Amino acid sequence: MAWASLELLEAHGADVDVPSGQTCCGQPLSNMGAAAAARPLGARFTATFSGYDHVVCPSGSCTAMLHRFAAHGASAPVPRVYELCEFLVDVLGVQQIEASFPHRVVLHQSCHALRELGLGTPSELGGGATPRDNPGRKLLAAVKGLTLVEPTRADECCGFGGSFCVTEAALSSRMGEDRVLDFERTGARVVTSLDMSCLMHLSGVSRRQQRPLDFMHIAEVLRGRPLPRPGAGDEP
Repeated sequence: MAWASLELLEAHGADVDVPSGQTCCGQPLSNMGAAAAARPLGARFTATFSGYDHVVCPSGSCTAMLHRFAAHGASAPVPRVYELCEFLVDVLGVQQIEASFPHRVVLHQSCHALRELGLGTPSELGGGATPRDNPGRKLLAAVKGLTLVEPTRADECCGFGGSFCVTEAALSSRMGEDRVLDFERTGARVVTSLDMSCLMHLSGVSRRQQRPLDFMHIAEVLRGRPLPRPGAGDEP
């Protein structure tokens, strides 16, 4: 996922640096209510990235956390933080993707990207919100040979929720099972998302139930990476 993200940015003209001093953004601590313990990680982020024009994360949840950190009194100027697909579409203006991926794909819209970053329009808002396309969906539509299919429940939570999957394991697993079943009904071979954490959770559920699904981060799909299980899932 990391290499695919780097290659994707460079393929569209970005000058990319990956600072070796970076650490976790502090989201796990923050989500557990340990704000004081997370604060030094936020300061480390500021010190590491303050000299850059933009910071790009291949993760909606990390991006959302860094937005919250910046909004709650960072000690130094913080560059604009973007989710990967958001940066490609809104900043670089990418419309064409030079990749082929001849498979049926379903997009899992992660809660942080959708509901905290606003990368799309949550279904619970109904017609009361100004529609916004998911930038990931725009990019997937530009991939040669890719067939994008839709689940019955467009943007339901997968049940991962960080520490929620530990403290409420049974509920988390059941939510994941419901999501995987909905994805399988679409006839998709690959489930993709802007968030690897959601994909790890869903992949674990699917693997235990021996479902015929592969899970790939959207950067891997946009680079036309092979399926995780070689030879599986080729379209007739």
